[in-house]
Amino acid sequence: MVRENTSLRRATYRIGKRLLVAASVVPVVLVSPLLLLAQQTGTAAASGVHPASAHLTLSTAVEMALAHNRHITLAHLAVTDSEAQKKLAESHFYPTIKNESAVLHITELEGVRLPAGSIGQTPTGILPAETLVIGQGAATSYTSGTGLEQPITQIFKIRAGVKAADADLNSARIQSDDAENGIALLVHKLYYGILVEQLRGTAAKDAVDAATLVEQETKRDVEEGKLLADAELMSRTDLLDKQQATLVSRLNIDDLTLQFDDALGLPLGTQLILDPDSLGSPTVLPTRAEAIALLLDKSPAILSARQTVEKAQAGVAAARDEYIPDLTGLARYSYQSGLPFLVHNFGTFGAAFTYNLFDGGGREAKLQDARIKLTMAQTQLKQVEDDVSIELSSAYDKAEELEQLVGVTTQSLEAREESFRIQSERAKVNAQLASGVAAARAALTSAHMNVLNSQLNLSLARNDIRRLLGTRPE
Repeated sequence: MVRENTSLRRATYRIGKRLLVAASVVPVVLVSPLLLLAQQTGTAAASGVHPASAHLTLSTAVEMALAHNRHITLAHLAVTDSEAQKKLAESHFYPTIKNESAVLHITELEGVRLPAGSIGQTPTGILPAETLVIGQGAATSYTSGTGLEQPITQIFKIRAGVKAADADLNSARIQSDDAENGIALLVHKLYYGILVEQLRGTAAKDAVDAATLVEQETKRDVEEGKLLADAELMSRTDLLDKQQATLVSRLNIDDLTLQFDDALGLPLGTQLILDPDSLGSPTVLPTRAEAIALLLDKSPAILSARQTVEKAQAGVAAARDEYIPDLTGLARYSYQSGLPFLVHNFGTFGAAFTYNLFDGGGREAKLQDARIKLTMAQTQLKQVEDDVSIELSSAYDKAEELEQLVGVTTQSLEAREESFRIQSERAKVNAQLASGVAAARAALTSAHMNVLNSQLNLSLARNDIRRLLGTRPE
């Protein structure tokens, strides 16, 4: 019976060894690209090529992004462009003064011909005594005039254009402020994400250390015959999973760092050393009822939609003013040389009247189109108000859930701390394996990461509410 058990154990051990080798191939194939990337990173570090680094606090990162982010630069340029467009629209209120000068040469002139005696006869003879040819001007003439034109009835259409330009300017300013708030929120998100991922990487490393000890202990027990070979297979697989999690965490940090560099306007690849103690105090928010009351007057989306309505109303007014005749005041002072029957210097004063009697229904079509656009803008405004209200309510719900999650993760951390303390005390009297202590340490680090993650997600949710209300994230 003893020999049969020994033979069975040896056969099982050999089969387990083969299964272990076969099963180890799949995780290694899956992890090999990550291992290659880690090897390349290590090779670059060994070759002495180190990327630049920057120490940053959260407030410094926000200031840097506001100063160098391209999206904010484009938003500011849009405001500047809208200001120029408004000045252009306002310039039409004022009279225009322009000079027109010309030099003309005529190849042949037709004079006034008076035959002999055509005027009459006098006691002394006929008049004229012979045929006369009176020239009309000179072959080359010079004219120069400076004139002033003042729109009169066109002021109604000009005023509508100025209102439309003013609406565009206000909308650009609102969008510029919202872009700054959005970039500030993005900086918070990336800053928090890197801190959480760094702690996640530490937790993954602790888990790898614990899995390594478990594998060593399992391998020893299998060799001693205390465990079957499949236990070693499971421990090896668990170790490979933990190593893969570590490599994935490194890749996530690299990806977040690239996004952060781009947001701050830094050269891509700049390594960022973040200060976890610069996160500041929790954001104080108004109550849900107060936020809903403030939403209509503070939300950038609603304010921008209102400016669209203002612009559409100005478009209706401009289309209606197309029916008003154009009346323009004129004043001109001219100089000429070479033109017949005119003095060299003379002035001209008056008005010009223009009215389009028939345009094939163009004005009516413009008015109808402007009214449709106004109705669309008003409908869009109501939809935006509803959408933002729903978004704000959802944001408050999310913040409340995250507050509860912070409490749960904090309690879990306290439990993990107590578990780690007990495991450490038991290890001092050889009542606990080293792998148990390492596993408790890994679980404690993971609990710290969960608390930090929930706290930072709560801060992001609160800052998202502040952005909905048109306030800069803190």
